[in-house]
This record gives sequence, structure tokens and C-alpha cells, in this order.
Amino acid sequence: MSDRVLLISQMATAREDRVSRWLIRQGYAPDWRFVAQGDALPASAADYAAVVVYGGPQSANDGPEKPYIADELDFIRDWTRRQKPLLGLCLGAQLLAKAHGARVGAHPEGWHEIGYYPIEPTQAGRRIGLAPMTVYHWHGEGFDMPENGQLLAVGETFRNQAFRIGRHAYGVQFHPETTVPIFAQWMAEAGHMLEVPGAQPREAQFRAAQQHDAPLARWLEHFLPQWLHEAHGQP
Repeated sequence: MSDRVLLISQMATAREDRVSRWLIRQGYAPDWRFVAQGDALPASAADYAAVVVYGGPQSANDGPEKPYIADELDFIRDWTRRQKPLLGLCLGAQLLAKAHGARVGAHPEGWHEIGYYPIEPTQAGRRIGLAPMTVYHWHGEGFDMPENGQLLAVGETFRNQAFRIGRHAYGVQFHPETTVPIFAQWMAEAGHMLEVPGAQPREAQFRAAQQHDAPLARWLEHFLPQWLHEAHGQP
């Protein structure tokens, strides 16, 4: 079994996020591909144990204007057909949903989720360790459920918050991988987004992080080993 994990980034550089740090601690070798910068996706899935598809400012509907988005959709369809572990984060979850036939789009009333918002697990979500918690978001689009998807968590503004396809591919609308320094950098790079409907003020997000960041990190630490068991054929 390969010890390499493919990390697909929509951004220009890597950040020290919780998922990549955890993988390194567990002995995996991350292979970053910066698709918006022209990096090609691998032709073979055999060289990788799993794939993580990160978020970004793009839309899952950008394929006609950004060919790398169309390439990611094709790659995700092929990867999930092979029943290998995939984790989609925010845009990554939207790409997973769209790759399996679901609609991705803006909230009908123009709302965003930027900041900390609560989610509730479904019965299926509770069985994989999800609990009611408040999680970090930065997005203006959401996804419908694919016909072959299983809903794991819901929210108020954007209903579909987490789902899986089979036992191997997971998508979460929120950002468990994101640390406070990372979202502080997002604010510095895209501060205008704090003015859109649904965005929490800067200081409110930092205050909320004092209560909710650590529980979200603990949930991720519990979830990742469970997810990676799929890479080794474990139940």
C-alpha cells in the first residue's frame, strides 16, 4: 500500500493546515498539486493511498472557464469509482457532489457562511462520530445531495453540510483543517468578503474560535484515522 497522499490545492501555495500536518505525523508523504498554477493531476491512482481536495475561491461550476476544474471533476469521478479514500473540504465537497450529478450554487437569498456556524449530525453522521458542534465556514455556494450520497450533517443556512459516497469518499462544507492563523490570513487577503450577507465580523470570529476551534480540531483528529482505514481495507 502506498504511503503517498495526493493533496489537490486550488491556491498558489501550501498552508500548514491540520490535515497535511496530521498526515506527515502519521508517516504519509503528501504530494501537493497546485492545479490553478498548472500542475497536472496524476494519471494513475495506484501510486496513492488517498486524496484530499481542498477549498478555494473558485466555483465547482467554473469548468468552462477554468479547465482544471473540469479536470478535477473527471479525476474525482474516476477516483471514487475505484473506491479509494477521498476527503473534500468546502469547494472539495462541492466538487465531489457535482462530480456525482448534484447541483452546486449560491444561496437563493444571497447568504454566505463566513465564520462559526452550528451543524447537527444525522443518524448516519452520529454513527461515524459526528456530534452537534459549531464549525468554521468560508463559502457562498452549497450543494444538493447526490443521488448516491448519504447525508451526515445539516445546517440552517446551507442545509447539506457533510455527506459520503459509499464508505470511502467524504465531503464537508466546513473547514476543520483551518487554523486560526489560516483564517486570519484569509481575512487579510479577502477582507471584502466580511461585508457580504452572513459573514460574521472579524472580532466575533476570533472570539468564537476561543470556544469552538479546539473541539473542531479534536473531532478532526478522531475522524482522520477512521477515514484512512479505508486506504488499508480496514472496517
